[in-house]
Amino acid sequence: MFKYVLQLLIGIFIFVVTSFIAWYEGSAITENTLEWRYSTPFTKLFNIEISNGADISQLDFFVYAVKFQPLFPTIMIISLLYILSVTGFYLIKSNSKWAIGFLGTISFIMLSISGLTFNSTTSGGDIYFWITSLGGLLFMEVAALVWSKFRKHKLAGNTFEM
Repeated sequence: MFKYVLQLLIGIFIFVVTSFIAWYEGSAITENTLEWRYSTPFTKLFNIEISNGADISQLDFFVYAVKFQPLFPTIMIISLLYILSVTGFYLIKSNSKWAIGFLGTISFIMLSISGLTFNSTTSGGDIYFWITSLGGLLFMEVAALVWSKFRKHKLAGNTFEM
């Protein structure tokens, strides 16, 4: 149990640090008025009219960082995938039914996000497309493997051990 907690703490620490750095890098959108129209989906979602940089939603800072400074947002998403993987592995060891649902849900969410970044015009959007696509497919594959192993053991009448 300690090894899972330690890995989760390390993953959460990296996620938080890279989130702050990505948020700082994305704050450059407040000075780039040409990008306000194209890089502020959350501000538009909240129906806020942008008259100056202070009107932009904080979430749009991450969108801008992904598009134009993708290093730290990429590390951020990889650390999030690592946190989810450790959680999924722990669930596989403790309760495979929960693991199958957890991994399948994460797979669906990742593939949905990849659909939003498909055919992006920036290199950061392309990076996010491939990370979320491959991550979603990987989680789907692990969920399918756990399900098939669980099903095989259930049909044979054995207890499930991973």
